Amino acid sequence: MGKSKRNKGGRGGGGADDKLDGGGDADSVTSMSSGLSDLQFAQATEHISSQEFVLDKYVDALYEKRGSTREEALGSLTDAFESFVLLGLVENKYVTLLSQFINSIKRGSVKEVCLACRCIGAGSSSHEIMDESHPHLLRVLQTWPDAQKMISALDCLAVVTFVGATDLAETQLSLKAIWDVIHPKSGSNVGVVRKPKPPLLAAAVSAWAFLLTTIGSSRRNTDSWKEPITFLCSLLEAEDRAVRIAAGEALALCFELRMFDVSSSDEADVDSYTGEAGGSKHQLFLNMQALKAKLSGLVYSLSMEAGGRGADKKNLNDQRDLFQRISDFIKSGECPEESLRISGKNGILRVTSWRESIQLNYMRRFLGRGFLKHSQDNDLLHEVFDIKIDRTENMSATEKKMFRSGEEKGRALKLNKERRLAQERKQQNILNEQYG
Repeated sequence: MGKSKRNKGGRGGGGADDKLDGGGDADSVTSMSSGLSDLQFAQATEHISSQEFVLDKYVDALYEKRGSTREEALGSLTDAFESFVLLGLVENKYVTLLSQFINSIKRGSVKEVCLACRCIGAGSSSHEIMDESHPHLLRVLQTWPDAQKMISALDCLAVVTFVGATDLAETQLSLKAIWDVIHPKSGSNVGVVRKPKPPLLAAAVSAWAFLLTTIGSSRRNTDSWKEPITFLCSLLEAEDRAVRIAAGEALALCFELRMFDVSSSDEADVDSYTGEAGGSKHQLFLNMQALKAKLSGLVYSLSMEAGGRGADKKNLNDQRDLFQRISDFIKSGECPEESLRISGKNGILRVTSWRESIQLNYMRRFLGRGFLKHSQDNDLLHEVFDIKIDRTENMSATEKKMFRSGEEKGRALKLNKERRLAQERKQQNILNEQYG
């Protein structure tokens, strides 16, 4: 634009030759603009080819026998996924990648297992990925290896189930596996009952609450939630502050989902219903009322806890703030609200419930420094939090054209994948009818 203005100013009162020269300059500008556009496209294509080369290099490194080489590749992939780099290129290679990630979980060092879990969770997760990784993640939780392995497996299981589960049964399977870490039980088929240490316990409670956000209040069965609610209330009296905070968030969610409530229609069945513990519905009603009263008392105490000498002031303030908000919620029913600027003027993420707050905090912790980039570019987070962002706001005309072309290609790939999966399910149903 600057050059065009200078030419226009230089032609002030010229004649035909000047006009001809001006026309030549305009053609030159158009030609240069077209050439620049072609150059930008070429550079973008070269950039994509370079990314594909890097991805192939990482994939090859995952086959190496040397554990440190695999760890380095997994670390690079984790950084790339968390920064939302390469995700558009792994669609056709994720079966290979997933196979190698699972191999690392089965045979790798503590560091390798943790990195592999991060890659699965931060990658382009789907139902197929959840199906493949689920049994291996459950095996890690059932064998109780290193605590850090356990925490990584918990995070991975929670995220792939959150993204990939298609029905309540799949979510409940993961919830049960996580609850078995939180509150292990003895039994005829169980050996030594292990007790999770505070960091593992806090991580497990957070993962359990995160998955619980996907279960609507209409899916609740008060009697079946009595035991976990009772145990979570007991965790509010734990010595570790991180455990108390995690349990407090989980209980606030349970309260929001009305899991403490026994409806009037339920109470009408007092004489005809017997719960798991052999008590009547009326007894269940009394028990849940007692739990409500206990929860209210503990929440108030934790919101007012004194510091004392040597107390961790930061965590103490976090605890007071959280339990004050929970106390206000129990009394008034007002949910917490939080706003987070994602980008530009209109890129705002808002949460207005405990469910959304828990999802936001979990995703922020899991994605770490990559959260902001994911919140801008990851369609999954846009669906979860209803974020509206104009991604082309600061792009040039060429960049906008490339971006929209990529979006159209992505939509086409998604539609083709959905059609393929629908056809496979249809064929499977036909086979089941014929041979089932």
